[in-house]
Amino acid sequence: MTKKTITINYTEYKSAAAMEPKDRELVEAALEARSGSYAPYSKFHVGAALRLVDGTIVKGANQENVAYPSGLCAERTAMFAAGANYPGVAFDTLAIVGANGDEVCEMPAAPCGGCRQVMAEYQRHFGRPLRVILIGTHAIYKFGKVEDLLPLIFDSLKVE
Repeated sequence: MTKKTITINYTEYKSAAAMEPKDRELVEAALEARSGSYAPYSKFHVGAALRLVDGTIVKGANQENVAYPSGLCAERTAMFAAGANYPGVAFDTLAIVGANGDEVCEMPAAPCGGCRQVMAEYQRHFGRPLRVILIGTHAIYKFGKVEDLLPLIFDSLKVE
């Protein structure tokens, strides 16, 4: 038996003001994206903003449905919209913010496992790291690649 350790790396900011301008812009876009959230059941409103390598920003918001689990997370609405509307344009950075009602969470809300796996798929597809920014009012976390959110990515299926 061998005991091993997995380490993740991220940068923590106290506010968006300390971030570089293009990351601040993405944080603002994610905050704005919450207005498109449809969350009558959970009251948990999530906004996501995805910057493509060409600078285009695509927004997404969570969409709930009474026929659970027919809804979709904000992260996936943004990624799928980008994939459909900007095919072949690689993803650069995804910013995500969660709010209970109108109140942004103090600590960053992390994406669900399904969203993390979709992020990993797009990262693999484009052959470049997808940076992820998680936003809270007391901290903002910036990850340099999806593996720092999902260290044991499922990629064993050999599709040719």
